[in-house]
Amino acid sequence: MEVYAGMDKLKVGVIGATGMVGQRYVSLLENHPWFEVVVVAASAHSAGKTYAESVHGRWKMENPVPDSVKDLVLLDVKDVKTIADQVDFVFSAVSMSKDEIRAIEEEYAKTETPVVSNNSAHRWTPDVPMIVPEINPEHSEIIKYQRERLGTKRGFIAVKPNCSIQSYTPALSAWRKFEPTQVIATTYQAISGAGKTLEDAPEIVGNVIPYISGEEAKSENEPLKIWGHVDDEKKEIVSAESPVITSQCLRVPVLYGHTAAAFVNFKQNPTKEELIEALESYRGEPQKLGLPSAPKQFIQYMQQDDRPQVRYDVNFENGMGISIGRLRPDKIFDWKFIGLSHNTSRGAAGGAILCAELLKEQGYIEKK
Repeated sequence: MEVYAGMDKLKVGVIGATGMVGQRYVSLLENHPWFEVVVVAASAHSAGKTYAESVHGRWKMENPVPDSVKDLVLLDVKDVKTIADQVDFVFSAVSMSKDEIRAIEEEYAKTETPVVSNNSAHRWTPDVPMIVPEINPEHSEIIKYQRERLGTKRGFIAVKPNCSIQSYTPALSAWRKFEPTQVIATTYQAISGAGKTLEDAPEIVGNVIPYISGEEAKSENEPLKIWGHVDDEKKEIVSAESPVITSQCLRVPVLYGHTAAAFVNFKQNPTKEELIEALESYRGEPQKLGLPSAPKQFIQYMQQDDRPQVRYDVNFENGMGISIGRLRPDKIFDWKFIGLSHNTSRGAAGGAILCAELLKEQGYIEKK
């Protein structure tokens, strides 16, 4: 793994820096060996304050505001040229309508500034890659067609998928050779997925809310785009047709960690030993390349009957690893299992940072 001297680090902007995901970006990028945050941006309402002033009283991370960013003056996220002139690429966690997000992310890309986004607005843009680096790193090949459409030489948009699918999609990816055909995935999702803490959300204390807007459609469809392929003739990513996934998504009184209870049918007839071995041996490009944010072990299988648990396992591999357990035969489906992922590390900012590291190594992100 190459580690840059400070003066050679890529200069990064975080747009939407004051929300929970923006705060996670800032926190995770402290002392990053390749990337240095030089610009933080938010709404016009916050512009002009220092970062420390803007998050005072609403900083939600476990660690204090990093010294390297606390005195940076917030810029207006809509002042695209000013920001683009100072950075090599941006991470996007802006909070706007989907149409506004689509427009402003393309505006940044057209200034020849790559955008790595946590937002859902561009996930279904046909030539925008939606990447889990361990699963579909080859989808970055679509960027050449996106650049044709945008009229850019280096600017583009890449996105990371929905946080909750990280709890079961990695396991299904490790099992693709057994040809999964049908999946039920019920997710029990942390309140931080709504940008809140337990203190901010009294409605969740002692409660389970059986509805998260838009979440079930994302859970059912996004894995299929991830398992799809780049169609050079259509210049778009074509989704896989199987497995068929159906889901229910519930909000639960947990701060960090999305848990999934999943059921799966296979065309092949794998044994439990084969399924566990496939999980534990699964490696992707981040592990092969030794990327700074990559977990050494992407997926761990836990033998204990009562694991994985949020309390003990959510921070596996600094929140970048996936924990699977309770794999057992089912009376209706072939197998059932429990999955757990950290929703703001692997599921949000950490997954996007790993995606940017991959894109840098692939030559898509470089110094201006």
